[in-house]
Amino acid sequence: MHPLLFTIPLFGGLPVHTYGVLVALGFLAGMTWVRYEARRLGENPDLAVDLVFYIIVAAILGSRLYYVFITDYAHFKTDPVSFFRLWEGGLTFHGGLIGAVIVAVWFLRRHRRSFIKFADIFAPGVSLGHTFGRLGCFMVGCCHGRPVGHDAWWALTFPQHPRCFAPWGVPLFPTQPAEAIGNFCIFLILVLLRKRKQFDGQVFAIYLMLYGILRFVVEMYRGDATKDPIPGTPLSMAQGISVGLLVVALVIWRVQGKGARDAKG
Repeated sequence: MHPLLFTIPLFGGLPVHTYGVLVALGFLAGMTWVRYEARRLGENPDLAVDLVFYIIVAAILGSRLYYVFITDYAHFKTDPVSFFRLWEGGLTFHGGLIGAVIVAVWFLRRHRRSFIKFADIFAPGVSLGHTFGRLGCFMVGCCHGRPVGHDAWWALTFPQHPRCFAPWGVPLFPTQPAEAIGNFCIFLILVLLRKRKQFDGQVFAIYLMLYGILRFVVEMYRGDATKDPIPGTPLSMAQGISVGLLVVALVIWRVQGKGARDAKG
């Protein structure tokens, strides 16, 4: 882990946090992809980039709110300023995705554009950006895995550090690198499949399926505070949302696929 990237010698030393830099790089990578793909498909790239900025705000707010309410609401209530310390970690992808979708639907309806078509444009960019985000988690120890045996050569052991979210000196399952690799693989799959899609929404549906499966499996090995169970079930909250993503993907596939077949006659 490496929570502090460097310090700028201003105002007594201005810290630049690795987590924040990687999250910013993730948004930049996603935005670059969206602009490229929108232009390729004949959509207005400037409109797509405008949407990216709206989504960034919605994703950060949604992911932070989700994190606050499923981890330590009492702490944030007594120290409200900590809500804004994003560089310390504490962003959940599911919360960000929900916030981003809500704002994207509103924005695209306002501009009379198809949400489902733009969802295909954005899906690979989301996976690419998420890859950087999980590397950021690795740098501060958040979203860490559960303990494993000391003989596991592939385990992660985080050093003692006041900014580390993970338990110190304990071999843990490498959930952050595993999910980063998984997200990058999803990005590559979507890039390869996007030119062969048979209907609008297919790329987005495949993304929801693949990420839903990836997160469901990775969640089995998570050991952090965000692993909140759904009452009366063996599933965590994140696994429940992942199942929901799979259901949404199947609905999109069925509805959009049927519409495309009907249009062909």
